[in-house]
Order: sequence, then C-alpha cells, then structure tokens
Amino acid sequence: MKVQALSVAVLAALVAFACGKKQDNSTGAAAPSATAASAGPRTVEITANDQMKFSVTHIDAKAGEQLTVVLTNTGTQPVEVMGHNWTLLKKGSDVAAFDLAASKEKQSDYFPESLAGEVIAHTKLLGPRKSDQVTFTVPSEPGDYPFLCTFPAHYQVGMKGELTVK
Repeated sequence: MKVQALSVAVLAALVAFACGKKQDNSTGAAAPSATAASAGPRTVEITANDQMKFSVTHIDAKAGEQLTVVLTNTGTQPVEVMGHNWTLLKKGSDVAAFDLAASKEKQSDYFPESLAGEVIAHTKLLGPRKSDQVTFTVPSEPGDYPFLCTFPAHYQVGMKGELTVK
C-alpha cells in the first residue's frame, strides 16, 4: 500500500512539474513561463552575393526592440574581390559621403573609423560562404535608417536598403 501511495505521489509531482505553471498566490493566475519572459532578439537573415545584391533591402522594426542581423555571403569570389558587409547608419546620415570615406579604408576592411559615430551596427567584411551577425537595439526615434555594403562600388550598384522604425 505504501508503494502505491508513493507511486501516486511521484506521478502527481511529475504531472505538476511537466505543466510548468506556478500559481501566483495573490490572484490565483498562472505565472508566465521563464521561456516566454526571456525571448531573445528578433533575427533578420540577409544574404549577399556575387551580383552585389542584398536579399533583404527593407526591414520594419519597432522602436527599442532587439534585432539580430545575420549576414551570409553566398558568393564564390574571394573577399579581396567581392567582400560584403552590412552597415546600419544613423537616421539622416550622408550615405554617399560615408561610402566614399569607406572606399578609402582597405586596411580597416572598408570601415571608416573617423565616421564610426555615424554607425549604429555593422558586421565584419565577409568572404565567400562566411557569415557574421550583429545584435543591437533599434533606435527609439521613428524614421528611416540607411544600411549599405561598404565594399568599393557596391553601394553605387544598389547594395543598400533601409530599416524603418515605427
């Protein structure tokens, strides 16, 4: 009889554990699960290719949300010939001036340190079949924020886009 009672108690404990809900004694409502409370940033996956195109040229985002951009270079050309990165600039930045400055910065993988204050987030320069990611907090001010690849001439042929904060 003791074994049966013990089995029932163990079974009841397992069922309660499997449900994973805790009671909030003040309201009797189930407390939210830890998994829901710790949901991570939203991920946007972008590919870049030898045709100098991003697969995503527009991203809608909520002010203050956490966003992870994963960039993958799906091309086959060597990084010295066809490297790609993803650089998000502040709203109102002079994208053409930033790109021109970047094109002269081969030693820093086409990232102009002198204009780093214009950058919200960026990936490293990627060779073929390589990926990098960056996680950042979306700006709180609504509007359009430009992004581009800073490898020479890529911006001019259309390797650019916008993050729209709503």
